[in-house]
Amino acid sequence: MVVLAASIISKSGKALASRQYVDMSRIRIEGLLAAFPKLVGTGKQHTYVETENVRYVYQPIEELYLLLITNKQSNILEDLDTLRLLSKIVPEYSPSLDEEGVCKAAFQLIFAFDEAISLGNKENVTVPQIKQYCEMESHEEKLHKLIMQSKINDTNDLMRRKVTEIEKNKIDRGKTGEGFAPTRTPNNFNDMNIRGGPGSEIGPIFTDKTKGRSSAPSPAPSKMPGGMKLSKAHKPNQFLESLKAEGEVILEDTQLRSKSSSSIPPSDPITVTIEEKLNVTVKRDGGVTNFDVQGTLALQVLNDTDGYIQLQIENQDAPGLSFRTHPNIDKQLFNGQKIVGARDPSRPFPSGQNETPLVKWRIEGLNESSLPLTVSCWPSTSGNTTVVNIEYEASDMFDLHNVIVSIPLPALRDAPSVKQIDGEWRYDSRNSVLEWSVMLIDQSNRSGSMEFSVPAADPSTFFPISVGFSASNTFSNVKVTAILPLQGGSSKYSQQVRLVTVNYQVV
Repeated sequence: MVVLAASIISKSGKALASRQYVDMSRIRIEGLLAAFPKLVGTGKQHTYVETENVRYVYQPIEELYLLLITNKQSNILEDLDTLRLLSKIVPEYSPSLDEEGVCKAAFQLIFAFDEAISLGNKENVTVPQIKQYCEMESHEEKLHKLIMQSKINDTNDLMRRKVTEIEKNKIDRGKTGEGFAPTRTPNNFNDMNIRGGPGSEIGPIFTDKTKGRSSAPSPAPSKMPGGMKLSKAHKPNQFLESLKAEGEVILEDTQLRSKSSSSIPPSDPITVTIEEKLNVTVKRDGGVTNFDVQGTLALQVLNDTDGYIQLQIENQDAPGLSFRTHPNIDKQLFNGQKIVGARDPSRPFPSGQNETPLVKWRIEGLNESSLPLTVSCWPSTSGNTTVVNIEYEASDMFDLHNVIVSIPLPALRDAPSVKQIDGEWRYDSRNSVLEWSVMLIDQSNRSGSMEFSVPAADPSTFFPISVGFSASNTFSNVKVTAILPLQGGSSKYSQQVRLVTVNYQVV
């Protein structure tokens, strides 16, 4: 089949959203769309109309037409199958099936049409897959947002400490008879922010305090004359609580600070980054259809003088492990002594803030027993309710960080009823996805489970399940054991090792 164009038009002939898949002039496509309302007869049950050159395959959707324009040599059965797929896509993205709703979601509909039709041919995809492709969900993006939120929380912590210090100073002055001392006039922008203007409410903005005693020990008092120091218990920030009520995941400050530390620019003259990326597809009934591990060793040198070096590495002899080195790396030296060095020792490695990949590797032939994390889903329907039990089992080889399991759900009015969970959950109502998150999986929680219920649904609705996580060790155990200076440069270096998921799904 060859689809010339896919369009949504009103019954009066107004084009609301249209996407063409072959090279046609604008006048030509507008002419074809304008001719369609005149060809459609009233009271007929046909779903297609043919002219001398093209075939119109259409489906009424309330006051609109979903229209495919194909050539006459196209297979009508395939055309109807494509039309049915597009008819399922339209309600997923359009808030209402009228002109206003389609116009608001025009770009989302066109992007979804592009996932269903490529170069005029129908792709073998389902509606959940199209939604997943259009979302382009990224685990790295989530980590970036967490880091940015960490920076905001650090700033709020600084403000809280400043306000607490001012309050203590006021109490000290009051106890020592200095309560009537003139108030210092703020002399800069930061002072204005800390003290606030007349009538300002600093407490709700910069502090999380309320009446009552704190269960935690109070900080050591400063060595200043005065009476008893009072401490106040913390209460949840109202803004953060409102975000939680809307379903947003708000992590504690201590957890976010641990993430933000990884975003600090390197201070060592030499930084080595070792990263392995996982691309895994697991069958829901057991077995692995795809298990691909790709690794990279990258080098960052801050100064030119430190670029005259060689790297001594070691790795575990894993089956199916194969290395590839950069063209400028001495392959004989690497294969014989596991030393990464330039073919021309008189040329330094590039310096600056960018990393230079030196060695890449791939591990093939891994089986299901080598999976870092196995996720099983057991949906069961009874009456008008489907109960879903999900469990994970983690390998002893890795401690997993920031684990997020995303389960697609049928379209729901309310959030699913979560009855039991090891970790935290969040319902994304816009994308109809339930996210199960566990910050750390180690020896204390190698297995975990979650149980939730939704209105009766087909078991295939809950697939594919997407999994994202990271770890601080790799399958190959590649690491740099020493830096060998060639011309008196620095041998001090830092090393970052991580395992991340690119695509990890249960289908």
